[in-house]
Amino acid sequence: MILGIDASLRGTGIGVLEAAGSRFRYIESVRLKMPQKLRLSECLRRIHEGIIAAIERCSPEAAALEGAFYFKNAKTAMILGQARGVVVEACASQGIPVYEYAPKRVKQAVTGYGTAQKHQVAKMVCSMLGISEELSDDETDALALAICHVHGSTGLEQLGGSKEV
Repeated sequence: MILGIDASLRGTGIGVLEAAGSRFRYIESVRLKMPQKLRLSECLRRIHEGIIAAIERCSPEAAALEGAFYFKNAKTAMILGQARGVVVEACASQGIPVYEYAPKRVKQAVTGYGTAQKHQVAKMVCSMLGISEELSDDETDALALAICHVHGSTGLEQLGGSKEV
């Protein structure tokens, strides 16, 4: 089982899938939505608890997280960094290795096109996993990360190396 995590302060996506060769099986996904008025420390605590709960339910062997990217706003970058730090710590505390992938690599692994639009990625994720229900962008992004990890670790896609965090 692979845990994909789209870390964000107000809407962290968690997706879990199982892979056997080139076949995927959707296990679950959830969006941890935080109210705007909730203070930072409480959001981080809830993200941590949500990740731990997913690990306890699904027993993943690895987690995939989006690599850091450039932000013009330093405050936004710091907040995302804190959310990512909580995610990495939650996984590490449970003995789950965390790998990070560049956004372009994730898009390429799922759609074959590194500059695909968000709706294209979401549509392909749902198609690959046989999901007919409506998922949030955070959930499909998390599942795309898990798919990318499987492609990279099984050699199905030659997209370059991943980076363990």
